[in-house]
Amino acid sequence: MTTLQTVFAKAKADDRAALIGYLPAGFPTKDGAIAAAAAMVEAGCDVIEIGLPYSDPLMDGPTIQDAVHRSLTNGTRIADVLRTVEGVARTGAATLVMTYWNPIDRYGADRFARDLASAGGVGTITPDLTPEESEPWRAASAGAGIDTVFLVAPSSPESRIKAVVDCCTGFVYAASLMGVTGARESVGEAAHGLVERTRLQTDLPVCVGLGVGTGKQAAEVAGYADGVIVGSAFIRRLLDAPDEASGLASVRELGAELAAGVRR
Repeated sequence: MTTLQTVFAKAKADDRAALIGYLPAGFPTKDGAIAAAAAMVEAGCDVIEIGLPYSDPLMDGPTIQDAVHRSLTNGTRIADVLRTVEGVARTGAATLVMTYWNPIDRYGADRFARDLASAGGVGTITPDLTPEESEPWRAASAGAGIDTVFLVAPSSPESRIKAVVDCCTGFVYAASLMGVTGARESVGEAAHGLVERTRLQTDLPVCVGLGVGTGKQAAEVAGYADGVIVGSAFIRRLLDAPDEASGLASVRELGAELAAGVRR
């Protein structure tokens, strides 16, 4: 199984940033999500974040909200998320689940951690779980052998960054701007400074997400971060495609552009 540690070690040896792609389970269909994630890996993604569809998102912009709504309409449940993880992990990419805390809490933290590990998942990103309330989840994750990833933001003071990175084991997710997800014309100017401030507090890789959607933007972020996270741009390719085959081809095209961008 590919771990986050081996991914970042290889990327560093190759003198590039890791490319991390996001896609919700169940979108565009339950099987289509596995096919799309596999296309992302084929095009150059090192890590895939599988989103657990949730009806009350906090940081998802309109593009991801649209995809998640379609996923929920398709009847996607946690069992489908785990099956998606299993399918994507077979590609050889390190596979995470990005989820709000409530679904894990309802499912049971220990059970979710065990089932995710059994499916081949290597960790989770939990954007709304605060450091103060994270200890039970961190303990369950450690027991199952999976990593935990938490978020820092441009508004985070040094004390908060320290509290967050102390909860991380895989990498630190640095939000490039204050706001929701979505491809933008430029990456937030605060991202570079946030990465530098975070590196003063940890030796873990620091990856930047929110607002990255082109090869040029990926290259910009790769100049100072250990990983580049792209979600909405991949999803938009699938939403705009007239059929699944066209969508997969478009995803591969974008993935190749981004993969070229993260090379230093």
